[in-house]
Amino acid sequence: MKKITLGTDGPVIGRIGLGLMGMSAFYTGAARDDEGAIRTIHRALELGVTFLDTAEIYGPYLNEELLARAIAGRRDEVVIATKFGTIRHTVDDTGGLDGSAANVRLSVEGSLRRLGTDHIDLYYQHRMDPATPIEETVGALAELITEGKILHYGLSEAAPPTIRRAHAVHPVTALQTEYSLWTRDPEAEILPTVRELGIGFVPYSPLGRGFLTGAIRSLDQLDESDFRRSNPRFAGDALSANLAIVERVEAVAQDVGATPAQVALAWLLAQGDDIAPIPGTRRIVALEENVAADAVVLSPEQIAALGDVGAPVGDRYADMSPLNR
Repeated sequence: MKKITLGTDGPVIGRIGLGLMGMSAFYTGAARDDEGAIRTIHRALELGVTFLDTAEIYGPYLNEELLARAIAGRRDEVVIATKFGTIRHTVDDTGGLDGSAANVRLSVEGSLRRLGTDHIDLYYQHRMDPATPIEETVGALAELITEGKILHYGLSEAAPPTIRRAHAVHPVTALQTEYSLWTRDPEAEILPTVRELGIGFVPYSPLGRGFLTGAIRSLDQLDESDFRRSNPRFAGDALSANLAIVERVEAVAQDVGATPAQVALAWLLAQGDDIAPIPGTRRIVALEENVAADAVVLSPEQIAALGDVGAPVGDRYADMSPLNR
């Protein structure tokens, strides 16, 4: 797999990573087959996937513990990214935004313990806390870097002014935000900002929460507890309307002899060498399919045709307020 350096001086990683969330939380089948998930992680390492993404909120805590089991004895082979800020350890360990310096400290100690490591390669603030100045949060993260508990830090779903303020305190290594053929929002301001500042970009949900694979045609395919059942883009008429985007991807996939998932990822990779998507899956067969996108080359005409697909119907979350701030 091709490798990239994340940000100006961040870790060198395989340019397709692996999002681990769905192994433990939120999606159909989560936490039902940990041993199968571990086999998938092991296969990812064999294929050159070195960038593994988790968070304390996934479970909560189950996903970090799962990752620790998967990489036992293999810590040096992986770049671990995890996230804090959506559990209030300063209060009662319940959900809620907390970017305070005290919460940063409590969060990192918990993640280090669960991950079974003495350092985290990339530590993201998962969502911005409007009650805590970003300068306080980044100040605490900078101290952790000095102490060697984290090597780099990042932000997730931060707005350009926040990114700039954070970067002025200590350089941001990576920004993680949703980006795919059905979420083009970052192109307007976020991508230009991170590129100006030399910050790497990590798209999550690069397959549109599985929708761009063409495999989801009805909510009947999803568990009652699956997060996507409450997602506006999967609801009612929106799901039917959004299938037009999938059909465009499927048409290009047929032309190039690839799968829709591979085409969606290849389009994303074609947007720049500073982009490292983290498609998630619990299954080895889907992992192998996603990794093979590294070798798919789209023509300029195909990239343009995909880029011309219309915007999806529906917001990407039912509550958009914690995003882009």
